[in-house]
Order: sequence, then structure tokens, then C-alpha cells
Amino acid sequence: MTTSQETLTAPSPRGVDDRKLPMSPLLALATAAFMGILTEALPAGVLPEMARDLSVSESATGQMLTIYAIATGLSAIPVSVATAGWRRRKLLLVSVLAFAVANLVTAVSSNYALTMVFRLVAGVAAAVVWAELVGYARRLAPPHLVGRAIAITMAGIPLALALGIPVGTFLGKLLGWRLTFGLVTAVSVALIFWILASVPDAPGQEAGKREPILKALRLPGVVAVLFVVAAYVLAHNILYTYIATFLDEYELGGQRDIILLVFGVASMVSIFITGALVDRKLRSLTIGSTALFIVAAGLLWAMADNAVVVYAAMILWGLGWGGVATLLQTAVTDAGGDRGQALLVTTWNSFMAGGGAVGGILLDRLGPTSFPWSVLALLAPVLLVVVGARAHAFPAKRPATG
Repeated sequence: MTTSQETLTAPSPRGVDDRKLPMSPLLALATAAFMGILTEALPAGVLPEMARDLSVSESATGQMLTIYAIATGLSAIPVSVATAGWRRRKLLLVSVLAFAVANLVTAVSSNYALTMVFRLVAGVAAAVVWAELVGYARRLAPPHLVGRAIAITMAGIPLALALGIPVGTFLGKLLGWRLTFGLVTAVSVALIFWILASVPDAPGQEAGKREPILKALRLPGVVAVLFVVAAYVLAHNILYTYIATFLDEYELGGQRDIILLVFGVASMVSIFITGALVDRKLRSLTIGSTALFIVAAGLLWAMADNAVVVYAAMILWGLGWGGVATLLQTAVTDAGGDRGQALLVTTWNSFMAGGGAVGGILLDRLGPTSFPWSVLALLAPVLLVVVGARAHAFPAKRPATG
């Protein structure tokens, strides 16, 4: 059976210095991650304006995020299978081109149905991008710096959340949402040329050497990592999707922008810490990230009526969340190789979409005060699994460096 070691020991592309990280291609990959998140979440920042211009309700406009996440989650495995033989750079370029086309259509379309079709297309493209980024980072990096390369690549996610979406929202109000999507299109086109100039190509898999993606579930550690992904992402999105409603409950809605900025800055700090330590401390970092989120949820449960405590909780939550993408991407690839990545993309996006649905049910039946204890209920078993899965899922020594 093929194992993840084939991925870990693959030689670096020609021209890559084995002593240091090739920053230009890694930053291009980080920009692709940035564009994936920005394309997904930007409608949330300009939702009232989009709803008015498209002559639909705000709830209908909000489904632009839902259809994107569902498309990403459902298409990750079948698209990975269908494109396994493609050259890797060609596949990445086609995906970024799909971002550009989808954002361009969004910028000029006045037809809600047409816009939703291209949001679905962008969601499928995102599935490809998420499945490719870690594999590319591993091929580009020397073995002792693989985790750091993944951290740099995944830095585009918190950067988009902390800066990209707030700036996009500001530009949407200043220049109009259509021009903002036009600017995102222009950045996507520029990224295509950057990838062509700096990201090396790699072959696809030969037909005779491909193994079913679902077969990776039999590899030790994969199921444990995917459970952590599912519960952690669900917990985060229950609270994050309805954070405005939660803050309003405690009369902190007027400070929402500052509170989310604090969360974003803490997330960026987390990604830098993770990047520096993930190659040697993946297990400790994962335990620490989970513990920080648990403490944050406990503070929000017990003392959310105190603004100082809320800010402290947001800092702890951001520190716990920022590096999670890197940690879990690294863990699942150590355990399951490239096939593990496709499973992670499906799990991540499915439970990200599920967070909005579960949070909505909790909001309707129990109110916003139920969010923190729901997070605690989800994260307690996560911590137990991470601590207990020391043999394969979250070992003290990673296969790439042990």
C-alpha cells in the first residue's frame, strides 16, 4: 500500500535550494490561499449592497457563502480523482483562472442565478487549491523545513480574514461592491502570471499508481485527525458565524470591528509562532491551540458581560485558531499523504458549512448564550483525541523530521 512517506521523501523540484525555503513560489501559493478565502467571504462584508442591487433578500445573498462552502466540500474528492493525472501547475492555474472569471461575473452580473452558478464554480476551484497547496509546499521545501513551508502557504488564510475582508468591505463601501470584485479579479489575473514565473511544475500521478482516496482512511492516524478537523472547525464556525449576534446580546455590537480586528491580529501572531515551531512541536502546538480555544470559550460562557474579558477571550481564541490550518494540514499529510489532503478539504468545508446551520438552530432554540458552551462540548473530545493519539495522528516526532 502507498503511504505518506512517498510524499515526504519526494525530491525537491530542479532549482530549489535544499538549504532554505524558496520564498517567491511559497508566497504565490499563500496568495492563492488568500484569494480562496477572499473570494468565499467577501460577499459577507458587502451583503446589504449586493442584496439591493440583485433585488433579492439579504438571507438569499448570504447563500453565496453557503453554496461556495458546499461546492468545495462535495467536490474535493471527485475533482482530485478526476484531475490526478494533470500537471500540477496547470491544475493550479486553471483554478486561479476560475477565481478570476467567477469574480468578474459577480462584478458585472445583475442576475442572481448566474452569480450563484459562478459562485459554485469558484467553490469547486477552491477545492482544487486547498488540495494542492500542501503538496506543493512539501515538494518545494527541504525535509527539515516542510512544516514552515506549509505555515507560509497557509498564512494567506488568516491574512485574508484579518486584513483582506475588512479592507474589501471598506473598499466596497467607498467604491462600490462591483468595483471591489473587479479589483479582486485583477489580483487573480496578476497571480496567474506570478505562478507562471515562479512556481515550478510537477507531474500528475500515473494511472497505474493511483490508489482510491477513501483507502487513506485505513492508514493509522487519519481518522483521528479528521475527527479533530470536524469538531474544531464546527466549534469555530458556530461561534464565528454568529459573533455579531453574540456580541449584540451583551451590548458589545458597537465594538464589533475592533473586537474582530483583535481576533485577526492574534490569529496572525499564531500563524507566525506555528510556522517557527511546527516542524518540531506539532503535537504540543495542537494541544496548546485546543486548550486556548477551550479557555476562551469558558471565559465567554462565564463573563461575556465584561468587555475586558471578551477582548482577552478573543486574543486567546485567535491564538488558538490562527495556526490550526497549518497544524491539521501537516498532521493529515504526515498520516495519509496527498490522499489525506482531499479528505481534509471535504471534512473542513462540510463542517464549516455545518457550523452556520448548527449555529442557526442553537440561536433559534436556545439563544446566542448557548454558543460558548456548545464550543466547550465539541472541544473537550478534541483535546482528548489529540492527547491520546500520540502514536500516529499527533506523534511527538513527525515522520518528516523524526
